[in-house]
Amino acid sequence: MSDASAVLDDLRSESEELDLLVAGLNASQWAAATPAEGWTIAHQVAHLSWTDEVALLSVTEPERFGDEVARAMKDPEGFVDRAAEEVVAAYAPDALLVHWRTGRERLQEALRAAPAGTRFPWYGPPMSVASMATGRLMETWAHGQDAADAIGATRAPTARLRHVARIGVRARDYAFLVRGMQAPGEEFRVELEGPGGELITYGPEGAAQRVTGPLHDFCLLVTQRAHRDDLAVRAEGADADTWLGIAQAFAGPAGSGRAPQQGSGA
Repeated sequence: MSDASAVLDDLRSESEELDLLVAGLNASQWAAATPAEGWTIAHQVAHLSWTDEVALLSVTEPERFGDEVARAMKDPEGFVDRAAEEVVAAYAPDALLVHWRTGRERLQEALRAAPAGTRFPWYGPPMSVASMATGRLMETWAHGQDAADAIGATRAPTARLRHVARIGVRARDYAFLVRGMQAPGEEFRVELEGPGGELITYGPEGAAQRVTGPLHDFCLLVTQRAHRDDLAVRAEGADADTWLGIAQAFAGPAGSGRAPQQGSGA
């Protein structure tokens, strides 16, 4: 559980950072629109709270989690939005913050108590403790970015972003397949510069298809929080270039992404 514990520690730190960002907001700020169409800051936190709840259900009552999957299949395009809206309607901002804090801590406890090697059902393939924690960290960072953008806050990149990048790299083939495209047969080389100048790499060093750039920018790209034209992520090779236009670190339908900001006056 050592690797999983390290990811869980990072998940807790990522959640606490977002908590500090939103805890001091007033009611009008909680209602501020974020870059995600139709979602306020309250919706962003509500989504995290709801996802923690269904993750906890998967860990503690996997047979009941099947009911959640069945409901999602009835409305695959809208069930996430609907769930966030239901949570926002149920809780005022102060209560929503407490609800999120309580739920995420219960999930922490359940994941730390899970026996090594356990796998939990999810909306895609079953997940280990480490993969579940990594997915929750990715979502916390990405939705936290939306909240930060809504109030004009700047967040300093941290080494925790390596978890987000890893999901983005591992989801390469999924990004192609979910769009009905054939995934490339060869491995890509990905070289990312971390916030401390460290180099984070994936894939064989001599690969013809290459992606390079800052770790932070790559994470913004694969979570679709910024358009590639606004980021310093570069591709060498036609397949790598195609990937940068469709990359996503999250499960579900292909996201629409964000419009480019360069030259827009934004």
